[in-house]
Amino acid sequence: MKKVLFISSTGGHLNELMQLKPLFSKYDYHIITEKDKANLSLKEEYKERIDYLPYGTRSKLFTYIFKYLYLCLKTIYLYFKIRPKYIVTTGTHTAGPMCYLGKIFGSKIIYIETIANVNKKTATGKLIYPIADLFIVQWMEMLEIYPRAVYGGSIY
Repeated sequence: MKKVLFISSTGGHLNELMQLKPLFSKYDYHIITEKDKANLSLKEEYKERIDYLPYGTRSKLFTYIFKYLYLCLKTIYLYFKIRPKYIVTTGTHTAGPMCYLGKIFGSKIIYIETIANVNKKTATGKLIYPIADLFIVQWMEMLEIYPRAVYGGSIY
């Protein structure tokens, strides 16, 4: 069974990622998101199939730098623990290091651009687009911005 890692930050990106829940049972899956009060209950449902990265916001830049460094180190640990064949992400900064590490070590990268953007690139979209094996957009208009993308329609 193929190992698939589903990763995103917390909030709306995680809500979009969780729309893919029907796919989980088809794979040897693992979920990674940021540790946040709003999603700690996921541990009860997914047990050892979920891990958390530190939550950080760029609005507190000084502490964010240290949290992001720790996030990168923990990402390395989790990647080699899970060893996914595929990495599926809806973004944001939490997913960037994992996708680049995965690309270096041969994982296939599948990125789903957020439905929140209709006509402009997201920061993570810009970062992942060059390395994505499959880049999915949820609006037809986004195909003009990301010419190699595939229109997948809404995942909601």
